[in-house]
Amino acid sequence: MAVHLKQAIEVGKYLVTQRLLGRKRFPLVLMLEPLFRCNLACSGCGKIQHPTEILKMHLSPEECFAAVEECGAPVVSIPGGEPLLHPQISEIVQGLVERRKFIYLCTNGLLLERSLDKFQPSPYLNFSVHLDGLREHHDRCVDREGVFDKAVQAIRAAKARGFRVTTNTTIFEGADPQEMQKFFDFVSSLNVDGMMVSPGYSYEWAPDQDHFLKREQTQTLFREIFAPYKAGQKRWNFNHNPLFLDFLTGEKDYECTPWGSPSYSVLGWQKPCYLLNEGHYKTFRELLESTDWSNYGRASGNPQCADCMVHCGYEPTAATDAMQPANLTRAVSSLFG
Repeated sequence: MAVHLKQAIEVGKYLVTQRLLGRKRFPLVLMLEPLFRCNLACSGCGKIQHPTEILKMHLSPEECFAAVEECGAPVVSIPGGEPLLHPQISEIVQGLVERRKFIYLCTNGLLLERSLDKFQPSPYLNFSVHLDGLREHHDRCVDREGVFDKAVQAIRAAKARGFRVTTNTTIFEGADPQEMQKFFDFVSSLNVDGMMVSPGYSYEWAPDQDHFLKREQTQTLFREIFAPYKAGQKRWNFNHNPLFLDFLTGEKDYECTPWGSPSYSVLGWQKPCYLLNEGHYKTFRELLESTDWSNYGRASGNPQCADCMVHCGYEPTAATDAMQPANLTRAVSSLFG
């Protein structure tokens, strides 16, 4: 597993503390969206479908820091939109590093190479570059030629400068398992610090609603893709708890913990997760205390949740399960390959 040892230790301490305090619902990863504006129009994402007046908005550094401190999660993912379009993104990142938060700045890579001078390498900072497959497939997903090559060039430049870089891949219905295996081989050759994967699931505002995966499709597809990895024939470097990978292949059966990855944006705290368009709360406390969590997750019977296996809902579940004595040895050993 590619999670930095420092991050694994700090997150482990955080999970133990939550258990000792008797908390049943707590955040693990804050999804901090400082803007929705983007320089691409990916078919599986609906962020840029917001009205123009919202696309012009962005969070101030002070608003970002207040949300991070209010939430208290040890990990902060900064998606968007394209975060590197934010005029104060370097100030936001620096403030989060000073607060000892582990940051995954999610980017499509188009602006990354020219933006590297704005940042300093740190064990707290990861650039998470969006790559959904090899050149032809990825450029089709983002609806623009040349994006794959630009992103790969940026990854190499960032690694040469000493930054931590991971990739972020969403796998949709119709993906070819052998092509995905070739893709993981290629990404591994870039010496990235880890690969993150998630099945595509229906984001309400996404233009393409025809290629999201059903649960059984997800398990079958990931079993095929991961077969050489599970057999020890490949040593792909995933930036995931191994129990989450077991969940994707159907070896583990988890319930969603949507409070584990709350989302804060220019609109406020999204209820209950970023995949559903049900409005926003003003405070994190409102989100936790006013949401009827029994209405969400597969066990709830909510048809919108029936097929979802997305990492934001299930990786926090896997992280908590990893702290069980029966799983702890495996979780720790995965840190050392």
